[in-house]
Amino acid sequence: MRERVLFIGAAKERRVPFRSLCAAFGIAPKTGYKWWNQFPRSGVDGLAEKSRRPHSNRLAMSDALADRIVRLRKKRPTWGPRKLVHWLEQNEISWTLPAPSTVGDLLKRRGLIFEPREHRRERRVPRTAPLSDAIAPNSVWSMDFKGWFRLADRMRVDPLTITDNYSRYSLCCCALEKQTCELTWKCLARTFLEFGLPDAMRVDNGQPWTAPKGQLNLTVLSANILRLGIVLERIGRGKPQENGRHERFHLTLQNETVFPLAANIRAQQRRFDRHRKDFNEERPHDAVVCSRPPASIYTASRKKFPERLPEPQHPSNCDTHRIDAAGFVRFAGERYFVSTALRGLHVGIYEAQEGCFETWFCSELLGHVVARHPELGLIANRKVLPMSPV
Repeated sequence: MRERVLFIGAAKERRVPFRSLCAAFGIAPKTGYKWWNQFPRSGVDGLAEKSRRPHSNRLAMSDALADRIVRLRKKRPTWGPRKLVHWLEQNEISWTLPAPSTVGDLLKRRGLIFEPREHRRERRVPRTAPLSDAIAPNSVWSMDFKGWFRLADRMRVDPLTITDNYSRYSLCCCALEKQTCELTWKCLARTFLEFGLPDAMRVDNGQPWTAPKGQLNLTVLSANILRLGIVLERIGRGKPQENGRHERFHLTLQNETVFPLAANIRAQQRRFDRHRKDFNEERPHDAVVCSRPPASIYTASRKKFPERLPEPQHPSNCDTHRIDAAGFVRFAGERYFVSTALRGLHVGIYEAQEGCFETWFCSELLGHVVARHPELGLIANRKVLPMSPV
């Protein structure tokens, strides 16, 4: 400002040509004439820089649209700016919608969202191996129990959840009183009847699909899943990130259905049913193509659930042997303990190497038997010997 005032003073003295004076002060003649014309009208204040902000913006969000977004956010408090924009694009096409970042700024001004605390995370490359990739609906389902909680009547609830990894479709959300094989199988059988059978089922290492004791960790539930021809995928111990999409679903389920506490287990189940319908048919999902709801791309499986569980189907080159009531199999004149979960069923035994026999149940390699050392019993596959191709 001091240089500009000195320029005006020197221009008033008219000792040098105006263009030469502009060159001496290092400004263009156009700028010099602008200051010279503004000074008589506004004085020294007229020499200050003016705001370049336009007086109007034809692309600005209208008040009606802003109010509609705010009402939708209050109705869906767990939806972020992108989900709000995608929902309006699909359901209220009359609006000319702004970018999600603009919606986020609006919600911040209205006090509906807050800036998260910054924290650094180690960037990791996504990895699914040795687990399979979900390349189509029903190629991989995830099944797990969300953490238990108590209702208003102090009843404990263990929600069983099943989702399709490709479409993120919520297949089952049952409020169970406890985690047992019987109750879990009933819910799973109803889901199979409604949606068919998947190619693979991804679970963790907890009950009831994994036995806490025994080297094979088989349960009646996991045996039933294998008998249906479904590949059972177990994530690593202490690695919930290998089933991260399902764990993220649990967070959404908790935020939208747990609080305030329901009066009883029936009321909680009604909440779960409403949430399933809303999650599948209304809520846009960022992982789905064009952020559409999961129901827009999910289709039921063509593999139908049979009326009776089929007999175990082992690799074709295996000899079948029956498990007795105590969980043992008799082979080569010796008895080997396998699992009480397979009582009355057959396992397949195949000689992979001389004197070394593989023991199969459906598509899962249980372990190996070394004929020379029957005292070792059945050696679990994951602990000693690698799986050889069949």
